[in-house]
Amino acid sequence: MTSNNYSVSAIVCAFNEEGTLPGVLHALIAAKEVEEIIVINDGSTDGTGAIMKAFIDQPCIQIIEFPHNRGKGYAMAEGITKARGEILLFVDADLLNFQEHYVPLLLGPLWDGKADMVIGHPTENVIDKKVNPFKSIAGERAVFKKDVLPLVDKIRSSGYGVETIINLSYAAQNKRVEYIWLWGLRHPIKLQKHPVNTAIRNYWKEFYQISRSIMKNYMLLFLVIRNVLGRMI
Repeated sequence: MTSNNYSVSAIVCAFNEEGTLPGVLHALIAAKEVEEIIVINDGSTDGTGAIMKAFIDQPCIQIIEFPHNRGKGYAMAEGITKARGEILLFVDADLLNFQEHYVPLLLGPLWDGKADMVIGHPTENVIDKKVNPFKSIAGERAVFKKDVLPLVDKIRSSGYGVETIINLSYAAQNKRVEYIWLWGLRHPIKLQKHPVNTAIRNYWKEFYQISRSIMKNYMLLFLVIRNVLGRMI
């Protein structure tokens, strides 16, 4: 795989991720493919802001802070508009064991002209790879900025529905999406991060925002269905 001289900006949106954010940032700094890292503090109330400030002397890091929580979609939209890279690499802030060698795996299909978007899924075992139903909404993904920039307004108001909006838009345009498996990467589920009551509320919020994003962008869903039927006929 070769970079084909594309510039790469990594975007990390963090909300109360003081425990895992340092490892993610260290791996991205070590990745020679990444020229710019935009890290967004989405109104955290823990030590996330202090963690970010500890990296302020790194010339590749740009820090953005919101005074209160605006939601994942809003934070990602801000990162997209501020990024200078031709390729955008989205990385979740709550990953365990994120390593620099995952970066070229995510970028490779774009470099080689084999895909318009690459989605990487944390995979601890073969069961994850074969039957995980949530692979399409994984946060680790690489895209060309020119493809997602027109979606910024939709993304900004989507909350947890941001990956769904991006997926629908790409499918509606018949863009090429490739999935890769990031062996050894762990992404804790909400029940592992929060008390049960808080996790259930967060799951409901995520379900609601994804559903709302689909309903607000029903024309994209219509185009996706039309494309699928067109391939079947």
